[in-house]
Amino acid sequence: MQILINIQKCRIQNDKEIFIKEFSCQIKATENWLVIGPNGGGKADFLNALSGNLKFIKNQDDSILEIPQPNDLELVSLEKAARIIQEERENDESEYLEGGVDIGRTGKVFIAQSLKNPDQINQIENLPEVKLCGIQHILERGLKYMSTGEIRRTLLAKALISKKKLLILSDPFAGIDVESRKILLDFFTQMTNPHAENHQGTQILLCMERWNEIPQTITHVIEFSNKEVSFCGERKEYEIILQKRKAESENQIEKQKQDFEKELNQTLQETFVLQNEKSDSEDEEILVEMKNVNVGWDGRLVLENLNWTLKKHEHWLIRGPNGCGKTTFLELITGDNKQVYSNDIWIFGIKRGSGESIWDIKKRLGIVSYRLHVEYRMIGGISLQNVIISGFRDSIGLYGEATDVEKDAAKKWLKLGGFINRENELFSNLSYGEQRAILILRAAVKCPEILILDEPCHGLDEENRRMILHLLDLIAENKTSTLLHVTHDMNEVLKCEKHILEMEKK
Repeated sequence: MQILINIQKCRIQNDKEIFIKEFSCQIKATENWLVIGPNGGGKADFLNALSGNLKFIKNQDDSILEIPQPNDLELVSLEKAARIIQEERENDESEYLEGGVDIGRTGKVFIAQSLKNPDQINQIENLPEVKLCGIQHILERGLKYMSTGEIRRTLLAKALISKKKLLILSDPFAGIDVESRKILLDFFTQMTNPHAENHQGTQILLCMERWNEIPQTITHVIEFSNKEVSFCGERKEYEIILQKRKAESENQIEKQKQDFEKELNQTLQETFVLQNEKSDSEDEEILVEMKNVNVGWDGRLVLENLNWTLKKHEHWLIRGPNGCGKTTFLELITGDNKQVYSNDIWIFGIKRGSGESIWDIKKRLGIVSYRLHVEYRMIGGISLQNVIISGFRDSIGLYGEATDVEKDAAKKWLKLGGFINRENELFSNLSYGEQRAILILRAAVKCPEILILDEPCHGLDEENRRMILHLLDLIAENKTSTLLHVTHDMNEVLKCEKHILEMEKK
């Protein structure tokens, strides 16, 4: 029986530090493996080592290290999608073009990079891998204009076309709609069934944050916790362990929620001096108003004749398929979409484009989004403490010396989020899920009038997701902020969200 990965008594490190001191695992080609574990537990280190971004090192003379070469595998992940968007923005030359718009690489051009026969570029939409991923209709769109689900499926198609020996799918269901989820589940079932009609012989390694989304075709599990392997074996054995853990934790969850609520209230009281200042329009009932709004590009309308009003303490759930305009809609409020100035949009009683400062708007907003996550990844070496402090200052990064009051407040919020004594760690060294948790804390610290949450639970493990959702519920209950929440996962809908904006793809 062919062994795909055989690691015995090895460690994972880079040139500066060791991430996992020692572990062992063996993965056979006939098995369908899941890599799982809490945020920061070690699974991201394992994937980064397989991808060549970290190193496997033998610990002893009898250690074994048999793994695919980095050129033989392809990784599809939230982090890789973020890196691609980062590249597109760094290479954007819109300011030098007469028309002012550089759409960057299209899906077709991006996928063509994996074609062994360049003549196939004009037939890309007919390739079985493209049809399998359901992206024929977005091939001419720029990557930076794709939704999260669309760019993930484009990455998947490119990976399949590359015909690599091993395909690693990291949290593939995060941020995708029901249709895309079905496409990926069908894809995974087909790719892991050697008898399937269109099986291509590629081995799949699936990495997930939460067990409730696991496909039935998974046969084996390796779990990383506290920077070591906490389980390695058959699925049925792991499910027994999960049942025991669930029984042990159920009695503790309610107490944990009560303790968290007490700690949150104490943190809010102790950091009151740094929270959002009351504005002259504090008593305004209407926070946002959009009248006959139209937004689009490349001759395609994303939002058409939209009329919508947000009133104070009306918490909204925003949902719809990938590519329907949810993120565009939110970016009209945050000011990240310049078409806000060509539309009739009022925020906090001020018409956008009437001479107001963008910072006068942003200081009253808290934002968690894919765009913000990418921007923070581009900064590089910024500490967790400074990320939190930047939330008080409404900046991307921290400019100027932090005050002792700000430092003390940041430590309190980091403790609340489970990052006690980690204030000096670098944001870039955290796992994707841990980074997301930090950005949610950053958005909440100043108690903004509107808290904008675009798929906030991307990459969060079960414990962190429960903590964050409870935090958001408490914020709404205390009337600290008005929430605008985008999610595809019905398990993440908050009880306070009594209003729904359902969007459709044009």
